Formats: sequence, structure tokens, C-alpha cells
Amino acid sequence: MKAAETAARHRWIACEQCDLLQREVDLAERSDAHCPRCNAVLYRGSRARLDTMIALALGCAIMFLVTNMFPIAALSTQGIDVSTTLFGTVHVLTEQERPLVAMLMFVTTILVPALELSALLYMLLPLRFGRVPASLSTAFRLLLAAHPWSMLEVFLLGLLVTLVKLSELATIVPGIAFWSFCGMIVLFSWLSASFSTRDFWHWVEAAREGERKAVP
Repeated sequence: MKAAETAARHRWIACEQCDLLQREVDLAERSDAHCPRCNAVLYRGSRARLDTMIALALGCAIMFLVTNMFPIAALSTQGIDVSTTLFGTVHVLTEQERPLVAMLMFVTTILVPALELSALLYMLLPLRFGRVPASLSTAFRLLLAAHPWSMLEVFLLGLLVTLVKLSELATIVPGIAFWSFCGMIVLFSWLSASFSTRDFWHWVEAAREGERKAVP
């Protein structure tokens, strides 16, 4: 019997609602384990494979780079053409003496997503090759701390409202960064919904077991 299977047989979990202690069992993909006493959700089955998570994270990272390198939209009115990027928007808000708004936009739409994607790729890519990255716990805590501050959907909603209002005054052409931003939100939402802490630590345990076997 494999060591991972043996450990799984002896893993216990306490219900967060009623504190009932019970054994963990293997679940089918995308199924849930419920407490027999209070019917609360104890844990969920596998949401996605490691390769799928890496593919989603890499897709998000590529779209994130495109979003920040190209203009979000181009405005044309009375012969004047104007376009800007996300960083350009932050710069304009700073020049308009709105530093708090500029800082909030920079943190929630640029800095936090960059930290989340960097932490995910830093943790997942080594696991794909059977290695546990250094400072894994620090990267995991960073991911958990940063996630609540990511507000990409809120920014997209505000951007759409702004573009609709400006369309009455100028001709607006969405740029490649706008469509990339929309695609990034779709992939990011898929990535967040697929990420399972339980699956992640199982991958870590498997990588550690592989490292132990590789040591002569």
C-alpha cells in the first residue's frame, strides 16, 4: 500500500459547525462530504487537476501582461484621439489630485492580481515537476491575504458604465487590452472556483513523498 493512501486512511477532520470528529474518505470528482450530524459541508472532492490549474494560471498571466501593455480603449471626438492603459489611468488620476483613488485602482487591479498569479505559479509549477518550492507556506499565506483585495469585476463594471456614458460624447473603440481584460476575468474566476486547498496540499504531500523516495 502506498504511503499517501495509508496517510489518507488515518486522516481525521472535525466539523466546523458541530465539532464532530470523523475520518476523511476519498470522494469522486466535484462531490462534497457532509457531516452526518448537522449536514454541514466538511470538504469537497477534487475540483481540477494540477495541469488544469497551471494552464489557467498561465493563461491569466499572459492576458494580464497584454492588458497592461496595450490601451484599454481609444476615444475620438472633434478630431482629437485619446487612448490610455491601466497604468496611464493611474497616472491621470494622480495628476488630477486623486491619489487615494489612484492608489486603490493600482492595488486592486494591478498589484493584487500580479501577486496572486505570481504566488500561484511559484507554488504550482515546481509541484508539476515533483518538487516542493521553498517558502511554500509564505507564498500560500500571501495568496490567501491578497485574494480578498482583488476587484477586477468591480473595475470592469465601472469601466463599462464609463464607456457607455462617454459613447454619447465621443466615438469609443475598445482596445485589445479591453478584450484581454474580459478574458482574464473569465479565466481568473474559473481559476478561483477550481482552486481547492485540500487538493493543493495533497499535491504537496505527493511531491514531498517523491522527493523522499529520490533521496538515496
